[in-house]
Amino acid sequence: MQSYTIGQAARLLGVSPDTARRWADAGRVVTHRDEGGRRLINGRDLATFSVEVGQGAHTEDGEPYTSARNAFPGIVTAVKLGDVAAQVEIQAGPHRLVSLLTREAVEELGLEVGMQATARVKSTSVHIDRT
Repeated sequence: MQSYTIGQAARLLGVSPDTARRWADAGRVVTHRDEGGRRLINGRDLATFSVEVGQGAHTEDGEPYTSARNAFPGIVTAVKLGDVAAQVEIQAGPHRLVSLLTREAVEELGLEVGMQATARVKSTSVHIDRT
């Protein structure tokens, strides 16, 4: 079974090594030591923990864990509602993001022009390389 160093685990989880170390110190993820004294995380344990983190876990200040490079906080600049679908535009700094989603989702979120919102971008095509 493959094991990961704290640094490797941090990169895979999208957090800093300090955060991964604090999680290990708090017992949120189990570690063991190799012959050189480095703390390692068993691959299966890391996989289980990564799912827990991804399923709505939050930081101490209540913010959801997310990949910052894929989150664009901004202001809603346009909402166009159709019978079933909707189009929402967000200006996030220099970036204009347009999302197509259901009208129901827009209404549930209460999205209106002028309110703050965060666009989260997910690729439609993900390539995986084994490292």
